[in-house]
Amino acid sequence: MGERFAMGHASAASWQHAARQVAEQLGDRDEDDVGFIYVTDHLAEHLGDITSFLVAATGTLNWCGTVGIGICATGREYFDVPAVVAMTCRMPGANLAMFASVDDAITSYSELGSGPGGAFCIVQGDPRREELLGDIPRLARDTDGFLVGGLTSSRGAFEMVAGHPTDSSLSGLLVTSAQVATGLTQGCSPLGGYHEVTRVEENTVLELDGRPAMDVFVEVLAEAGINDLRELSGALHVALPVSGSDTGDYMVRNLLGLDPEARAIAIGDRVEEGDALMFCRRDQEAAEADLRRMIHGLKERALRPCGGLYFSCLARGPGMFGEEGREMAIIQDVLGDLPIIGFFGNGEISFDRLYAYTGVLTLFLEPDPG
Repeated sequence: MGERFAMGHASAASWQHAARQVAEQLGDRDEDDVGFIYVTDHLAEHLGDITSFLVAATGTLNWCGTVGIGICATGREYFDVPAVVAMTCRMPGANLAMFASVDDAITSYSELGSGPGGAFCIVQGDPRREELLGDIPRLARDTDGFLVGGLTSSRGAFEMVAGHPTDSSLSGLLVTSAQVATGLTQGCSPLGGYHEVTRVEENTVLELDGRPAMDVFVEVLAEAGINDLRELSGALHVALPVSGSDTGDYMVRNLLGLDPEARAIAIGDRVEEGDALMFCRRDQEAAEADLRRMIHGLKERALRPCGGLYFSCLARGPGMFGEEGREMAIIQDVLGDLPIIGFFGNGEISFDRLYAYTGVLTLFLEPDPG
């Protein structure tokens, strides 16, 4: 039967040539349960065509995937070129169901019956859909599930496939009795500690710790040795703590602007009085160190990995790590030539939350012997 996981990736001028090269690398996979496919936005309008081609060429019938401005495979990243990455696999002992919407997933979960630990959902989301932010926690809650995935990124068509083309807010693959290990790596380093939001209007924070929010922000920067905001334009953000986390987890949100007159700051999320907020900055050195920490931690827990999926932020990749391929090379350096594919999205999903500037790695494990 061969290996449980097979991977293929290629860049070519036409979707037909790219798909053909990927199919040749995958080979005959008619006994596989599922395939994952990600294409760069150069080929976005042909995602359905490429998927149909791979169904016929490999024999794998069920596919899910989407579009990314960047996509990746073991040791390789593709940006600004027409490219395809794909992986097929068998999941012995697991129950699987493709879902084209959250309602479909909830129905499938009730029909499959819950496995140990609930459902594991591999998802792709449409960042343009207003209901997305509510659908992510709803899917996790109503399937007793853990979600991993990313949001489509494209300069053209926003396409998704989950068994067939879909345009819902969230779609993908639901699995029960899955044997997986997941990890999340941050791309920002904290600047100081948390501050209490003491006055706020919608997404404009007026006061932190009872003082004008902008004054606190400037003070934090000065303590970090940052005296010229222009040097870090676009690299400064805010972090909101994850409630109940015992690992100090946080969600990064954009710092949208400063109001010198009101001494206020605008952020890319809603907070309430009494909430905590921390400032942070994108940092290549810290991002690489945390990526290695996460991978080594996964490697210790995942004793028999046989394949993986990686969902990274569009702002990571060469923009954060300095050169194309560096992020995937770090993963390969720790895990070797393990088949891994994924894409660079408009946001990353882990458990029941939407993150930014992170990387989410899932490793599929060999079943326990005996």
